[in-house]
Amino acid sequence: MPQWYEESFGEDYVLVYKHRSRENASREVNQIIEWLGLSERDLILDLCCGTGRHTISLAGRGFRVVGLDLSKTLLTRAVSDAEGLAVPFVHGDMRKLPFMDGSFDAVVNLFTSFGYFAKDEENEQVLREIARVLRRGGRVLIDYMNREAVKEKLVPESVREEQGARILEKRQIDGDFVRKQIRVKDERGERTYQECVKMYTHEQMAAMMEKAGLIIDHTYGNFRGEPYHMLSERMILVGRVEK
Repeated sequence: MPQWYEESFGEDYVLVYKHRSRENASREVNQIIEWLGLSERDLILDLCCGTGRHTISLAGRGFRVVGLDLSKTLLTRAVSDAEGLAVPFVHGDMRKLPFMDGSFDAVVNLFTSFGYFAKDEENEQVLREIARVLRRGGRVLIDYMNREAVKEKLVPESVREEQGARILEKRQIDGDFVRKQIRVKDERGERTYQECVKMYTHEQMAAMMEKAGLIIDHTYGNFRGEPYHMLSERMILVGRVEK
């Protein structure tokens, strides 16, 4: 039986998350460049790049960047949106990256593209792979949800219209997981998708990252650079590989 992350990242995903625009990505990239101290000599991996919003923004500023994603549909959109930029977009699984050891100077993992797997071991494997493909002194940024804020501010149900489609989203906390059911209805009929992401605390993330050989230097609460706290919007972990 296919896993949710093998089915939910198609054309409807682009519609559901339409508010995640290239303009937003450009502003976030400004902060990413500053936090990671990126230079044009660096080779950057955008891990779980989706439609390549951040990948394309980095490439457009002259950075060397590779985008990787499991969804061939989203990668096809990324190639189209790159509009001639020489950006390699690679199909692959974040648990087994198709790159040599020490290939990258920096890895970014954005928009809660972590915690997709039910078993902690598989999520830890993602962190080990990030550490493996980073060069000595390489830097990492993981933009992840803030568990306590999600639990406190969860909206159980919402409905909206996008491009003639009705989008119904139902959300619930299920132990250590946040689950979302998405129903998209338009003239083609109704499609239903699931999302299920493991919610880790800051302490758990720090422990898993350290075990994988990654050290957290700073944690931010959003892309405006505000400090992380229990109810901050995000948990953005900025660090480096320890090797």
